[in-house]
Amino acid sequence: MKTLTNETLAELSAKAAAAPRLRAHHNLHEQLEDDIQRLAIAMEPDTYVRPHRHANSPELLIMLAGALDWIEFDAAGETVVARHRLGEGGARVFEMPAGAWHSVISLEPGSVVFEIKRGPYLPQSAAEMAAWAPAEGEARVADMLAFLRRCQPGDRFA
Repeated sequence: MKTLTNETLAELSAKAAAAPRLRAHHNLHEQLEDDIQRLAIAMEPDTYVRPHRHANSPELLIMLAGALDWIEFDAAGETVVARHRLGEGGARVFEMPAGAWHSVISLEPGSVVFEIKRGPYLPQSAAEMAAWAPAEGEARVADMLAFLRRCQPGDRFA
């Protein structure tokens, strides 16, 4: 039997707060090759999730603690078309279609989302990462985080 308790979520959030990427995950699936990937992801407010897509898999998110904004981009992956709140003041469960360009921004410390998507896990290819968005560790990441915090439909990162 597998469980996620409040204690597990608190431990996961503490790991995220201490991690260089300000993220930590707890897999419920046994192997990266499993057909269905199920994991809890703790994300602190300054973590950076580069805009990307999952070309062949829808993704289901369930907010377990805190709040995130899920930001959707157009088919070219460049212009914001929607912003959805997950958690307090928004949806608790959110499903995005396969191929949707998106990013998330953590809105408060201790935010944890549960993610379910088709497996097996494969590292994302360059084609699934927004070429216009800085990669982790690049100089413009701080600018991109600021953009993600404030962007609204119609906005583009300059």
